[in-house]
Amino acid sequence: MASLKTVLRKTQLKNDKYPIALRVTKDRKSKFFKTPFEATINEWDSKKGRFNNRFSNSLKANRLLGKIEDRALEAISDLEMNADFYTLQDFENKFRVETNPIARKVFPFWDEIIEEMKSAGKIGNASVNKDTKDSLLMFSKKPDLLFKSISVKFLDKYEVFLRSRGGTDGGIGVKMRALRAIFNLAIRRGLATEKEYPFREYKISKLKGKGIKKALNIEEVHKIQNLDLKDYPTLVNSRNYFVFSFYTRGMNFADMMKLKWSDISGDRIHYQRSKTKGNFIIKILPPVQEVLDYYKDNPYYVFPILLKRNMTPNQIDNRKRKVLKRYNKDLRELGKLAGVNKIITSYVARHSFANCLKQKGVATDVISESMGHQDIGTTKAYLKELDVSVIDDANELLL
Repeated sequence: MASLKTVLRKTQLKNDKYPIALRVTKDRKSKFFKTPFEATINEWDSKKGRFNNRFSNSLKANRLLGKIEDRALEAISDLEMNADFYTLQDFENKFRVETNPIARKVFPFWDEIIEEMKSAGKIGNASVNKDTKDSLLMFSKKPDLLFKSISVKFLDKYEVFLRSRGGTDGGIGVKMRALRAIFNLAIRRGLATEKEYPFREYKISKLKGKGIKKALNIEEVHKIQNLDLKDYPTLVNSRNYFVFSFYTRGMNFADMMKLKWSDISGDRIHYQRSKTKGNFIIKILPPVQEVLDYYKDNPYYVFPILLKRNMTPNQIDNRKRKVLKRYNKDLRELGKLAGVNKIITSYVARHSFANCLKQKGVATDVISESMGHQDIGTTKAYLKELDVSVIDDANELLL
């Protein structure tokens, strides 16, 4: 008789959390099956094999863990009744495919993954996947679409469909990467096979956005930085966000939004980038200190974006979208006031940081390290039209 339990794995992840897995044991051998969750030790009840109330959305997450366990128990019961002997591999095959009521169908599986993402607090990923799933359903007109039906020819026609609706290379690439990720996940969970995989022939790399990245030169940055906004008080926050991002190596909006006063120690800012999980230690330059001084009375978060602690992932995502929309609108106004004849968005601060360092003669490898790129080719893409002190010195060239 096999037994199962949902457990906190012992291998700590880079974000200091631990993966949650379903452990199935038979004949004194165990096999672990991944779930979409991670947690800290303080968020997990090891006796119950469930999240405690310290975990965000614990009720919903525990409900999903229960569903995973129920599906595993069904597989075990079926094997016990119909086979004199079975192995953990037999269980895995049955658990991943035969007992899954949505086996091999794209859209029900995708809906399940979207719910897993939401339960795990990955609201942005869930939103991108829902948009892509809805788009693919509109194109295929087949609610029962199977993974084996997604061929290279199918993808070519889907691309034509997206272009007919005004899709750009960049936008189409986002959707194709989301679809590829779902296909890869389906293979890992036994719902699709390597033989059916169409993305070896269909190359998403051809959809690399050809739009020129917008960047300001140092004089244009200074124009925005030195604007007198006494008659435009509603623009002060957005100007501060832009200046702060530029002088902190292009810190993106999502990371600025979550920046806490506890992340600041002495003359350094310590934070982990949400997108890449890379850890950054950034020297506080005078323009950054001015911005920090402006918000010194804020109680927990540095910036007035997240207005209270312990917000749910949905609340955080909604707040991010609302403030980012206002921020980008304000940046257009700031550009006009400063006489900068370029379209400015939140991401222009990051592009401008790389561009200005290059103009100052800083080596590409130093810029790459400064921005946290894993591949110097990414940095070269920013610049085409490793020692912390070296980076700090490079930053100070901007003053």
